[in-house]
Amino acid sequence: MPLSRLLAAPGAAADHGVAALAAATAYARQAAPGSCAVILVEGLSDQSALVTLAARSGRNLGEEGVFVVPMGGATNIGHFLARFGPDGFGVRLAGLCDEAEEDAFRRGLERAGLRPGPTRGSLARLGFYVCVADLEDELIRILGVAAVEELIEAEGELGPFRTFCRQPAQRGRTRAQQLRRFLGTRSGRKIRYGQVLAGALDPGRVPDPLSGVLSRV
Repeated sequence: MPLSRLLAAPGAAADHGVAALAAATAYARQAAPGSCAVILVEGLSDQSALVTLAARSGRNLGEEGVFVVPMGGATNIGHFLARFGPDGFGVRLAGLCDEAEEDAFRRGLERAGLRPGPTRGSLARLGFYVCVADLEDELIRILGVAAVEELIEAEGELGPFRTFCRQPAQRGRTRAQQLRRFLGTRSGRKIRYGQVLAGALDPGRVPDPLSGVLSRV
């Protein structure tokens, strides 16, 4: 299946994903060796957070030849490694995934001949980092529950969040768990809050997987 169709699957914000893929591909085709880098991420919320963090530190990734490419899910990594990895354009690679998708990333890297090894440390040495449990969990833990609720209020969604917390399925969860679930309850919300939460981070307190992956490129 063409990569553009993977990114345009139902539920994906196809325009941004396809645009990132197209830009990375066009640049990689004409780039001098070592001048292009691609960060492979699962989805658009990861892309939003990383681009926001880079901009806050004064970086313009596109001008640097660095592209954050959402894959429409971790299981698609093989297709993207085939294009950008050692048997494709051979660009500098990095990546970010959720804890639950670590094995899928490792298998894809192994098939691409990149020898990821069995540990997270060995993945990191290749430039691939694991969020525990996912991007939203990392951001909530660093910012703190109270700060995230304030951001939700600033976005005009404190009422919907409180209504969500009263649902029977949420009553036994911690506030942090409720926040994490809420951010994924509506199409587009995770993408928006990827930017909002990343934009609120203290530059000296960025979650390790996010700072790690940006430092590799």
